[in-house]
Amino acid sequence: MNIVCLDMEGVLVPEIWIAFSEASGIPELRRTTRDEPDYDKLMTWRLGILKEHGLGLKEIQDTIAKIDPLPGAKAFLDELRATTQVIILSDTFEEFAKPLMEKLGWPTIFCNSLEVAENGEITGYKMRCEKSKLTTVKALQSIGYDTIASGDSFNDLGMIQASKAGFLFKSTEQIKADHPEIPAFEEFDDLLAAIKAAL
Repeated sequence: MNIVCLDMEGVLVPEIWIAFSEASGIPELRRTTRDEPDYDKLMTWRLGILKEHGLGLKEIQDTIAKIDPLPGAKAFLDELRATTQVIILSDTFEEFAKPLMEKLGWPTIFCNSLEVAENGEITGYKMRCEKSKLTTVKALQSIGYDTIASGDSFNDLGMIQASKAGFLFKSTEQIKADHPEIPAFEEFDDLLAAIKAAL
């Protein structure tokens, strides 16, 4: 049995924090897991900036409501899901992901959750488990699945390297240069062909 594990942001939908950086006019919020391998450090820093500017969950959700999946993402996902099982493994949060999952036809997603005060301030976050993508892939393997994984960032490397086949998709030049052993693709058709060949 095969199961495909996909990252969400940068792979199926634009980066939420980059979109919010542009909408809010706060350039520092452009920093993502492509730039910072330490997710806790990145999120703590983001929450500090939000607090400093008096921004909360509502403002981010207003931006997310205007985000559409990347061109071709839904068709790619539809065809992939007609072929095999797919789970989206993301370090994003339930409170961010829901409207995007609706636009993608409600695929299964495993992600994290935010801690939000009554006034809408994001006070913290709860990670589903440590190294959630790698941990999930290993858990799936432990119950009899062969995993195929694809993502674009530092936090995707563990699940890609632990899978029977793994691919970088729309990644950075730096990550591609650091990991020449991982096939890298820019187009959904090429990624789909590579995944189907690995099934």
